[in-house]
Order: sequence, then C-alpha cells, then structure tokens
Amino acid sequence: MARLVFLVVFITMLTILMSRGEAQDVTTWAKRVDTGKEVVTTLHFYFHDVVSGSNPTAVRIAQASQTNSSLTGFGLVNMVDDPLTIGPDPNSKLVGRARGIYGSAGQNEFGLLMVMSYGFLDGIYNGSSFSLLSINPALNPVREMSIVGGTGLFRLARGYAIAQTYSLDPTTGDAVVAYNVTLNTYI
Repeated sequence: MARLVFLVVFITMLTILMSRGEAQDVTTWAKRVDTGKEVVTTLHFYFHDVVSGSNPTAVRIAQASQTNSSLTGFGLVNMVDDPLTIGPDPNSKLVGRARGIYGSAGQNEFGLLMVMSYGFLDGIYNGSSFSLLSINPALNPVREMSIVGGTGLFRLARGYAIAQTYSLDPTTGDAVVAYNVTLNTYI
C-alpha cells in the first residue's frame, strides 16, 4: 500500500512539474528567475552579421588612413543593425536586433570594440534591451563581454555575454555568432 501511495504522489508531482515547465517554456530562447530582490535572466540567441551582398546588416562608416595596411584592420568602424534569431539559420524566428557600432581597436591583436544595444521583439521581452560595451576578441573561440545597462525588463542590468562564432565565411566576412547572456536586474 505504501508503494502505491508513493507512486501516486510521485506521478502527481511529476505531472505538476511537467505542466509548470510547459507553461513557463513559451519563450524557448530565454529563462527568467525571480529571487525576490533580483531577477536573473539567461538568453540564448544567434547574431547574424552580414557585411557582403546587396543588403548588408553591417556597413563601414569610417576608417583610418592606415586601416588597409594594418593586419588587424585597426581604425575600421562599422555601423550595425544585425538580426537576432533563435537558431543559426537566418530564417529562424527573429527575436530582436543588435544595433550599434563596432570598430577594430587593436594595433597588434584583433579585437572589436563593441558598443551595442540588443533590443528584443519577442514575448515578455518585447521592447526591452540590454547594452553591451566591451572588447570582443572575435578570433578567440569563446569570449566574454560586459553588459552595462538596459531598458524595460532589463532596466539597470548588469551581466555578461559569452559569444562563440558559429560560422564565418572567410571570403565575405559574414558571420553567425551564438550568444549566451546572463543578466541581473533588481526589482
């Protein structure tokens, strides 16, 4: 009898937990945990940086006189309006856009100074954004960058973004980058 009661309780708890997971998992690319004083949000999305073709999402707006002779492209500045999607395929669901500027800031090592606002268009995050200000050593397989603020549900955000290049076309410079972001905001 005790085994039967245990089994019924176990199945009931499992059903409750599974139904909670389904209800909360409407947005699959983001998770939000409210601790009472602070909210921790984790995001996973793909950043599509297209510098080639007839409809680029990143365009050169300035360069220094020595940029073309520099091995690192030092002095190059691009303006960006890159789509953010839930998958690496550019046709996967659009969840936001990254808008801002990145420039080659290293004379001897390749590193992009990124000043970007990552604005979201999906679910409860629609209208919210976070701001990234950091050096992106883009040739490293994994890199960490600073989150310095935000708006909407990300107001007063602090945190970090882990970026990993998913694909890079060496002939065009087009790239897809996977982002895992952890944001802390106060209630």
